[in-house]
This record gives sequence, structure tokens and C-alpha cells, in this order.
Amino acid sequence: MIFWLGYFLFNFVRWGSYFNDYWYSLKSNLVEFPIHIVIVYINIFILIPKFILHKRYIEYILSLSFMLSMVYLVRTGLNYLLVTEEIWPEAEDPSQFMEFNHIIAVILGELYVIGFVTAIKLLIDWSIEKRRNEALAKLQMSTELKYLRTQIQPHFFFNTLNNLYALILDKSNNAAGLVLKLSDMMQYILYEVKSSKASLLKEISHINNFIDIERLRFDDNVEVEMDIIGNIEDINVPPLLFLSFVENCFKHGMKDNDELEITMCFDVSTSGFLEFTIINNFNPKTLKESDKGIGNENAKRRLNLLFSNNYILDFKIENNNYNLFLKIPVK
Repeated sequence: MIFWLGYFLFNFVRWGSYFNDYWYSLKSNLVEFPIHIVIVYINIFILIPKFILHKRYIEYILSLSFMLSMVYLVRTGLNYLLVTEEIWPEAEDPSQFMEFNHIIAVILGELYVIGFVTAIKLLIDWSIEKRRNEALAKLQMSTELKYLRTQIQPHFFFNTLNNLYALILDKSNNAAGLVLKLSDMMQYILYEVKSSKASLLKEISHINNFIDIERLRFDDNVEVEMDIIGNIEDINVPPLLFLSFVENCFKHGMKDNDELEITMCFDVSTSGFLEFTIINNFNPKTLKESDKGIGNENAKRRLNLLFSNNYILDFKIENNNYNLFLKIPVK
């Protein structure tokens, strides 16, 4: 209503000033604007959805042509009865009803109104749809991230319970210690990890807990060296992201009574980025014997969702060592 009122006032002042006859401008616009409104909304809500959106362009042109023909007859008749008996007072020379130039002038005027208002309506609809799609994309990404995190948790607990089962079979005294460690990790995962970000300090503590659990299983045949470079107190990272990489060290690095050596580094000295490096001795046989895990694929998917192309993930096998490098933005 605000739009049509503003458009009406604009036309009233425009043509009244042009002809220096505001009374004529008011009467003619009062007759023509209801017609404008009707044909505009017929085009927007009937013709475009029914024909254009279904690619029935010829039917649309025929329907629009028929509507404009009816508009010419109705508009000319109402102007003649209610405004002036002159068929086309705006023209320099007197015109007759159904004269070609008069028909073209009326139709072009209506096409201008239809095109102008339809363009505004489509622009508004596009803007609303764009915002809606952006909101849906955010919701979808958030939902998928939550799903990927829930994938990690059962995966981790399944492996840890297998560890506990092995210790119980061996009647190991370490079983009780593993249960306590597992309890601490469950508390962290179930109650403390609630958002898309977690403190790097807590994540490192969580990783140490996991390593302690694996040490209980492998009778301390595990050597881990961890370096931290820079101030990590205020650094937040995706929760449980690094755990899958550490878990892979045990999955592919341990075989029979071998010793596992792991070196990892968290470096936040580069402005705005965290560089994570992990190296472990690698046993090629584990690739053939182990089932396909979800850890790395899960991590890649999470990184793509969170950082798009603004991250680096690189891993390779070199000299019987598995090397992984990850760089992500943290500020």
C-alpha cells in the first residue's frame, strides 16, 4: 500500500505539472491505477507462476497480449466516461478510438508499469530467498558438524571398550585405571563439549588422557614427545579434531610387541594460525589388516565445513614414518 500510494502521488504530481492541470491528472490516475494494480498482480501471481516458471513462454505471451487488449478497452472506456471525452488528450493531434498509435501508447504504458513493479517484486523475493538459503546453509552445516562429532564419540568409545576388554581378559591391574581415565574422557565429551569450539588447553589434556589409556593397554611401549610453541591459553579449536589423528598413530603404528614413537607439536607462533604436526613410526601391515576407519574422512569433512579452503591438511609416509601436517585459522 505504501508503494502504490507513493507511485500514485509521483504520477499525480508528474502529469499535473506537465499539463499544468492537476485536476485532470488526479481523475485520470484514479481511473488508471486500479487497472495497473489488477494487471500487475495477475502477472505476478498467476501468469508468471503458471507459464514462465513452467517454461510455457508462448502461452504467457498470448495470455499477456489478451490481458493488455482487455485493458485497452476498459481503460479507454472508463477515461471516456469518467474523465474526458477526448480519446488521447496527451497527444498533439486528436486521435480516434482503436487508432494504432493510441493502442501502442496505452500498451507500452501498461507494460512499463508491469515490468517496473514485477522487477521490484522479483528483487524482493530474490533477497528473501537468498537470506533463507543462507540460513538453511548455516543450519545444514551446523547439523552436519554435530552429526560428524557424534560419529567420533561412539567410534572412540568402541575402541576404548575394546582396550578395556583386552585388559580384563589378561586380568590386568590396569583395568581399573583405564575405567577412571575413560570416565574423565566421557565427562569431557558428554558434558563439556557443547559448541563448535573448545579450548586448545582442554583438547591437549584430553589427548594426554587418551595416550595414558593406550599406554595402559600396551604396557608402556609408547613414547610420546609433545611440544607447544607460543601462548595457547586463549586459543579455541574444533573439539575432538586432533584426537582422530592421534588415534591413527596407535591404529597403524603398533604391531605385536613393537614400540610406538610419537612426536607432535602445536605451534601458534604464526599470526592467526595453528600449525599441528604429528609423526609416528609406521607399520605398513596395519593398512591391510585394519578395517577402514572414519577418523580421517570425518576430519576432512569437518575442516571443509568449518574453514572452506582456508586450511592445509597434508599427510605422507616417509622412511617408515607417518607424517601429518595441519594448519588452521584460530583468530
